[in-house]
Amino acid sequence: MNTGPAGRTGHFREVRRGITKPTVFLNGEFLPYEKAVVPVEDRGFVFADGIYEVIRVYGGRMFRADDHMTRLQRSAASIALPLPMSTGELLKVAEELVRRDNLDEASIYLQVTRGPAPRSHTFPAEVHPTVVGWARPATPPAASYIENGASAITLPDERWLRCDVKSVGLLLNTIGKQKAVEAGAYDALFIRDGYLTEATSSNAMAVFGGKIYTHPLNNLVLPGITRKTVLELCEKLGIPVVEEAVPAAELARAEEIFITGTVTEVLAITMLDGRPVGTGKPGPVFRKLHEAFVRFSRGQ
Repeated sequence: MNTGPAGRTGHFREVRRGITKPTVFLNGEFLPYEKAVVPVEDRGFVFADGIYEVIRVYGGRMFRADDHMTRLQRSAASIALPLPMSTGELLKVAEELVRRDNLDEASIYLQVTRGPAPRSHTFPAEVHPTVVGWARPATPPAASYIENGASAITLPDERWLRCDVKSVGLLLNTIGKQKAVEAGAYDALFIRDGYLTEATSSNAMAVFGGKIYTHPLNNLVLPGITRKTVLELCEKLGIPVVEEAVPAAELARAEEIFITGTVTEVLAITMLDGRPVGTGKPGPVFRKLHEAFVRFSRGQ
């Protein structure tokens, strides 16, 4: 399985409904879904003391898997979590999950927690991390989203101050997504101290004067793999990029807004808080980047 940049990276939909219970990797074993269980005092369950990655598979090949593993290592180091397996071993697990369930287009989930221990806020003296993973069928965003774009709302960004760590503690992200759905929108864009940070599970970009503006990488946003890919494509295509936080008050005059993520790919936001963004249709910058991303992720 090719894990390089020309491998592959979608809101994903299951395309093979028969795989509702995927094979699960748990602490060295590949198990039937119903037999994969963890102790009730696993710290991932009681404290959200864990990290994760989601890797997209296109045509049987993982997309930018090495970048995902680098980010996993960074997240682990940020919370002093020892990884019990090398990144090479984790990628072999990911590859085997895809192989066992005979998947061609998939989304792989890998999670590492600090493992089971009597509940205490301090770390256990002996750490026995829990490693779990599975893969499910996936496809890119629906054609209607690519053609027409999606809607979003804005919400205050009340998450913790280490959004750069890909932590399993996603409560406020899920609440934001739920509020968006209840408002009839696809997603929510977070606003912190008057500036756009990111979406509930994606990075965010806005276009002004033909230039892309996106929040600089710091503790307030996740260093997205798709974000990185899109910025690399911008350099190749000659699209100017400014890594600078966008004031929320300026979003109403943005020519384009789009989000980027492993399961979202590149998706235009054409309605924000009930008002059209730009022309109310996906714009030329999005079109150019989406086409380039599809070609690149599929190795074309």
